[in-house]
Amino acid sequence: MKIIHLISGGDVGGAKTHVLSLLQGLGRTEQVRLVCFLEGPFAQEARELGIDTVVIASNHVFRIARDLAAEIRGEGYEVVHCHGSRANLIGTLLHRQVAVPVVTTVHSDYRLDYLGRPFHRLTYGLINSFCLRRLPYHIGVSNAMAQLLISRGFDPQTMFSIYNGVNFSDIRHSVERDAYFESVGLSAGPDSVVFGIAAWLRPVKDVGTLIRGFALAARRCPSARLLIAGDGEQAAELKKLAASLCPAGTVCFAGWVTDMDSFYHAIDVNTLTSLSETFPYALTEGARHGCATIASRVGGVPDLIEDGVTGLLFPPQDAEALAEHICTLVRDRALLSRLGRALFEKARRDFSEEATVEKQKEIYRVLIRRAQRPRGRRDGVLICGAYGKGNAGDDSILEAIIGQMRRIDPDMPLYVLTRTPMATKLRYGIGAAYTFDIPKFLHIMRHTRLYLNGGGSLIQDVTSTRSLRYYLASIRWAKKTGNRVLMYGCGIGPVNKPSNRRRAARVISRCVDAITLREDSSRDELSSMGVSGPEITVTADPALLLTPAAPQQVDGWFLQNGLDPHQAYVLLVLRPWQGYEEKAPAFAQAAAELCRRHGLKPVFLALEPGRDLPACRMAAEAVGSAPPVLSVPNDGRLIVGILGRMHLVVSMRLHALIFAAAAGTPVVGAVYDPKVQAFLDYLGQKAYLALEDVTSSSLLRIMEDALEQGARSAADVARLRALAAENEAAARRLLEESK
Repeated sequence: MKIIHLISGGDVGGAKTHVLSLLQGLGRTEQVRLVCFLEGPFAQEARELGIDTVVIASNHVFRIARDLAAEIRGEGYEVVHCHGSRANLIGTLLHRQVAVPVVTTVHSDYRLDYLGRPFHRLTYGLINSFCLRRLPYHIGVSNAMAQLLISRGFDPQTMFSIYNGVNFSDIRHSVERDAYFESVGLSAGPDSVVFGIAAWLRPVKDVGTLIRGFALAARRCPSARLLIAGDGEQAAELKKLAASLCPAGTVCFAGWVTDMDSFYHAIDVNTLTSLSETFPYALTEGARHGCATIASRVGGVPDLIEDGVTGLLFPPQDAEALAEHICTLVRDRALLSRLGRALFEKARRDFSEEATVEKQKEIYRVLIRRAQRPRGRRDGVLICGAYGKGNAGDDSILEAIIGQMRRIDPDMPLYVLTRTPMATKLRYGIGAAYTFDIPKFLHIMRHTRLYLNGGGSLIQDVTSTRSLRYYLASIRWAKKTGNRVLMYGCGIGPVNKPSNRRRAARVISRCVDAITLREDSSRDELSSMGVSGPEITVTADPALLLTPAAPQQVDGWFLQNGLDPHQAYVLLVLRPWQGYEEKAPAFAQAAAELCRRHGLKPVFLALEPGRDLPACRMAAEAVGSAPPVLSVPNDGRLIVGILGRMHLVVSMRLHALIFAAAAGTPVVGAVYDPKVQAFLDYLGQKAYLALEDVTSSSLLRIMEDALEQGARSAADVARLRALAAENEAAARRLLEESK
């Protein structure tokens, strides 16, 4: 690939490090040129690193854009990559002149870049905001920065994220700890715990909160010390603040530091108190040296720092919370050491320079593919279901469907109808429209090729006739606007009213091209309704294709919720339903007795927290041992990973049974709805009983039988996943036919 990068050339700090390390890594396999708009240390350092560097020292932006456009066309560059406000201005002009993708990396919150400098904010800040909106592709330095841009109206389907990578293979400290402290003037003994920060002394870094928090902690923990490396417009103000609040001799300002390896090698705890960050180099630099870390919960920081697992987080500007963390690490050296080791392992695994370079190359490949995609033709898939209503089961179906569509075509536009469009955009990075915004979704339908009605039991009138009419109307509209229509991995029924059955049969027969079902009983329901015409296949629920999250991520969830990842648990997933209140004590008694007999500690999980938490608490309170009651995480793969760690899952909710089946965990169903029994019958799993038949003894007997039978075999799980994959095959075929 041939890539041209544009940057002002006056950059410092994280942006400078990111660009130079990225270009050096890219240059090993790709043809890369760096264009700076002023001569200086940045361009000189780039040349010293072997990067092909050109300086265009001119203020005539239109002339620069014209000349660069000629160079891009003449030399066959495939991507233009911008960094910073001036480069974004040039990139905006180039976007109109060249037929190659133009992308910008957003290194920081553009609304805060000129905090404290009102003139620059009104000039450079406004120009940059204008240009960012007109560039076709954006890369956020962290998922959090990408999500911030999406929340401000940027298109999630043209958004990417990347992380600042760090070189873990070249760590050199020239000065040992005691000698380093002596060189900067910090008085620290063998028992001192030294907290350090390396940052620009500017308002956005909020070093004042660090000083105030440290002052509170130092009164309780006299062995604490604070070393501040950096310079900036707040230097004098912060020195005065430290002198007035902190005990004498506990704080040292080292000024601008160049030997960062020696700095991080010397300190015990790396700190960051910023009001806004993308993904700060300071954290990964500290991680290289195994420093424990305390950081404000902002931007992409939580992507690296898992609270209590790889570090400690606190709300920005909360000096008291910061002081508590400081005291915790001063008093618990074992915790300090454990957090440092865990952070080092995570950063080395996920945030190396090599990982960053490979991610950037993959982004370029995506941009180049998309530039070659035919324009002016219908493209993409619109997905409709019961999404955005706070039900982890339904939302995980969507996650699985998106994964299947991406396997068909990773560059294909995807849209979903949801109750929470912005949350859906942020979570999945796809287009979204409000479920009942008819003009908007009709506009989308006129441009897509496939309408996918799927996930869950949409064609039923138990909930209400209105929902059934909505889904049938959307199927009809999709067909009229030129889409192929696929009912995808769904359950059917029950549809009880005769008029609803006739209406559903008529619409499905006339407007649906193919149907994939998650169990045999749904096919029987369609047949009894008189549906004819669509090709019908029994497959399996799409959520069965979700793979478990990484073991470290699952461990983190357990630890964050105060659970031992290695303990044996029985998980109970309960929900409110008619007659449940009478049965809650039976669930509690059976769980308590199972714990007594087999050592499985009960945990209650709310799959739809807004509705299920009271039901879970009702049963948990009756257990007597105060078992934890938790809300499900907002991540389908993590849910599968969690259920995979359980020794037994007892559930009223269908999708907890599906997730457990995907993980091979033994299950027991409490049947309140025919779809729960239908799924378990389809699995060949008879460990269930009707909710009205639940007693502590009957439930305990089935739970013990399920434990004795043990986990589903790998072959059974593979069979289910193969059936679920057939949904994807149906979608692929219809998309091919619609070309």
